[in-house]
Amino acid sequence: MKILITYFSATQNTEKIARHTGQTFTTLGAEVTMRDITPPENRVPLNTNDFDCVVFGAPIHSWRAPRVVRDWMNTLEGKGKKAAMFFTYGGFGVHPCHYTTRKILEDANFTVVSSAEFPGAHTFNLGGWEAVADRPGEPDFAVAEEFARKTYRRFTGEDTGVPGEFEKTAFTDEFLDSIESYRFKALTQLPTREGRECTMCMVCGQKCPTGAMNPVTGEADSDTCIACLACVHHCQENALKINDMTGIWEAKLEMEKLTREDLDRKQSKIYL
Repeated sequence: MKILITYFSATQNTEKIARHTGQTFTTLGAEVTMRDITPPENRVPLNTNDFDCVVFGAPIHSWRAPRVVRDWMNTLEGKGKKAAMFFTYGGFGVHPCHYTTRKILEDANFTVVSSAEFPGAHTFNLGGWEAVADRPGEPDFAVAEEFARKTYRRFTGEDTGVPGEFEKTAFTDEFLDSIESYRFKALTQLPTREGRECTMCMVCGQKCPTGAMNPVTGEADSDTCIACLACVHHCQENALKINDMTGIWEAKLEMEKLTREDLDRKQSKIYL
C-alpha cells in the first residue's frame, strides 16, 4: 500500500507527529512518502493516482487549519481515495477544525476515515507564553503510533468504520474568517531584526511559508505574514524578535478560565 503523508509545520510540531505516524505505517508494511507543504513551492496540485491513501497534517490557527493549507486542499481531487487527518494545537481551541477540514476533503472527493489531535508548544511561546511548552512528547508520539495503526486498518479495509459527526460551531464562515486576524492583536510587532547583526544565512526567508519575510531587510510583510513564526523559530542566531507577549499570556489564561497546569494536562485524542 502506498501512503502519502502531507503536512504543514512552521515550528516542527506537526512534522514530529507526521514522522512518528509515517514510521509506524512503514513498520506495518506500507510504502510511505512524506511531503512537507510548508514551503509554498510544495503546495502544488496533488496527483492522487500515485497513492492509495493520503494523510493530511496541519496546526490549528484560530480554530481551523491555516488558510494556506485550506486553499491548497481546495485544489485537490480525491477520486474517492481514503484519507486521514491530524492536527497540532497550542492547548486552546480545537473545534471546529476537524469538522471544517473534513468538509473540505470530502468536497474534494476524499473519504475521511480517521482524525486526531495533539498538543504542541504554542507558537506564541516564542514571545513569552508558556502553553504546553514540552509538547508533543513521548505520550503524544505513542498516540501518534496508535493513530497510525488504527488508521492503517481502515486504509486496508480490515476496519470499515468512519468517524461520527465532528463538533461544529454556530459561528458563520465570515466570522471564522475574521478571527484569523485576532492573531495579530497579540502579535503587535511582526518578526523583525531591528538592526541586529546576523550572518545573513537567509534561512528565515527560506522557511517562511508565504514569502512574507525579507531576509535582507529582516522585516516581515504585514500583508502576507500569517503569524506562524517559522522565521523566528528557525533563526539560529536569535536575531529575529516579536513583541513581549507575557501580559497577553496571563490575559489569555484568565479569558479561557484555564491555568498552565490545565493546559499541561491536555491529552492527545484519536477520532474513529
